[in-house]
Amino acid sequence: MTQKELLYMEDAIGHETNLINIISSTINLLEDKNLISFMKKQLKKHQNLKQNLMQVMEDITNE
Repeated sequence: MTQKELLYMEDAIGHETNLINIISSTINLLEDKNLISFMKKQLKKHQNLKQNLMQVMEDITNE
């Protein structure tokens, strides 16, 4: 993987981390149960994306 690609991966992980933090904070402010449910699904989606990106980085490191 090139240096540019590694930097892209780091940025993508950072963006997912920011989204996770924003979604988590937003959930705590909501009252509508349907909206909370939707946001929790989005939170899980972004947690999984971050984990997948981190796994790719770990796999590259272990090569």
